[in-house]
Amino acid sequence: MGIVGKKRGFSALLLLLLQHLLLAFLITIVFQSFTVVSGLNYSDYRQVSSLRLQRIQRHLDKINKPAVMTIQSPDGDIIDCVHKRKQPALDHPLLKNHKIQKEPPERPKLSKILNQNEAKDEKKKNTTNYMNEQVLEGAWQMWHRNGTRCPKGTVPVRRSTVDDVLRAKSLFDFGKKKRKIDLARRTDAPDVVSANGHEVCYP
Repeated sequence: MGIVGKKRGFSALLLLLLQHLLLAFLITIVFQSFTVVSGLNYSDYRQVSSLRLQRIQRHLDKINKPAVMTIQSPDGDIIDCVHKRKQPALDHPLLKNHKIQKEPPERPKLSKILNQNEAKDEKKKNTTNYMNEQVLEGAWQMWHRNGTRCPKGTVPVRRSTVDDVLRAKSLFDFGKKKRKIDLARRTDAPDVVSANGHEVCYP
């Protein structure tokens, strides 16, 4: 009977030890998932659930295409140089098998504009800051100012972030234009029957 009692005591002790280890493991997992969620919750204006953040991240993984090159803009945006055949515009169902034209069918005539620019260039070449002016003049985007451009065969695409999605009303509305409501369907639509003052006629 002494051996059976020792085995029962040992198994009870082993069971208690396993329970404590399991509890410690579960607490560790919960704490780590909480820190990950709070780390991703960098929205200043509202708290976001971890489930919603996961849905947003899956959506961003779908729309942000793999980049050939990444450029950091001075204003904080991240510009991805995406291969021209993988650009987001070609995700539209009507453009799935679209053939990209290398040149437009008809080029605009620039001879008049080029003659005017040549006269300006002759005057500018005499200045010492000619190169700096040329770089800034050709910089029509903030990220062009540091002289970095996307390589040939790629298109620049601004990388969407979680904050961009959170600024939209919902994940469904993200990236879509706001629809304008017809004047007749608006809540403050002019009421012809009650004569709200716009129908005044002077003799």
